[in-house]
Amino acid sequence: MAEFTVNAQRFDPYKNFKFRVKWDGKYVAGVSKVSALKRTTEVVKHRSGGDPSSSRKSPGRSEYEPITLERGVTHDPEFERWANKVWNFGAGAGVEVSLKDFRKDLILEVFNEAGQVVLGYKVFRCWVSEFQALPDLDANANAIAIQSIKLENEGWERDTAIPEPTEPTFVEP
Repeated sequence: MAEFTVNAQRFDPYKNFKFRVKWDGKYVAGVSKVSALKRTTEVVKHRSGGDPSSSRKSPGRSEYEPITLERGVTHDPEFERWANKVWNFGAGAGVEVSLKDFRKDLILEVFNEAGQVVLGYKVFRCWVSEFQALPDLDANANAIAIQSIKLENEGWERDTAIPEPTEPTFVEP
């Protein structure tokens, strides 16, 4: 198990608005929202024959919630390319799906206010189960067009190789 050192100078928790997502070794452009990383473990209840008045609980199967990524609509085709590996309308009868390389591992990095990486999570064997190319369009609205992908995954783990950085001290002029 990795050892964690604690930065005694930092008392505030990290903010949730400084992050980046990476897959295929490249940062993904414009991701503005990532849903929570959540794991749920089933509870298996059982009783012992000699103790009929109460049940015991043990951990069962663990499930990882899908992760949703959102970003503003641009010309960058990465969301659509990945989604098309699972289903590509118009590719021709019998070749709509190519499951050869539809899974990807991704990295989620969280930064402090100084722009230093403070946390990282590796998410394993992701694939696109839902793709929204365009939102509802409304000529009377004042909003950014958002596209999203929903990623099924087979688990995640914290990248313990990322140490807590020593935050810079800013000197007043």
